[in-house]
Amino acid sequence: MSEGTPNAGRDATNGSADTDADVDAASDPLVDVTVRRVERADLLDVLRIEKRCFTEPWPYAAFESFLDEPGFLIAEREGSVLGYVVADVMPNHGRDIGHIKDLAVAPEARGLGLGRRILRRGLLSLSFSGAAVVKLEVRVENEPALSLYREVGFDPARRVPSYYADGEDAYLMVLDLSEWQG
Repeated sequence: MSEGTPNAGRDATNGSADTDADVDAASDPLVDVTVRRVERADLLDVLRIEKRCFTEPWPYAAFESFLDEPGFLIAEREGSVLGYVVADVMPNHGRDIGHIKDLAVAPEARGLGLGRRILRRGLLSLSFSGAAVVKLEVRVENEPALSLYREVGFDPARRVPSYYADGEDAYLMVLDLSEWQG
């Protein structure tokens, strides 16, 4: 799992795109990047990024199973997918829980704040879908992702031993959306 700001451009839940119209293109490397709901035609690009970013990549069918989720978003520039987030909401006794299941940014697009933008748009989508709390799992050694998640407001809830197939532990991190500053 890997990073602007949700903007007033368009709703994260309706498949629309960011506009960032009030940002000067010269000062924002993401001004021409849009975040929108994934479409079936995007899945191969998502899978390519997944395989480049993770040692245990999800199969195509896993992404396909989340196509209808409002929290499955991609970031693109000029038709090229640069990153994505997969998130959903599960009922939980009156306090629905959002789950960031997967987040990745293509290696050549890292360091620009794209993961932060995708994450925030995913959190907005989860909030609009009724989530009160959001959780995610992240490798304990993935410092860039841990830094991003802490910056956005996630707190480590516990360490999960041998969470990954290779034996590495994960942190379960949680964000209360009622306290989130977006």
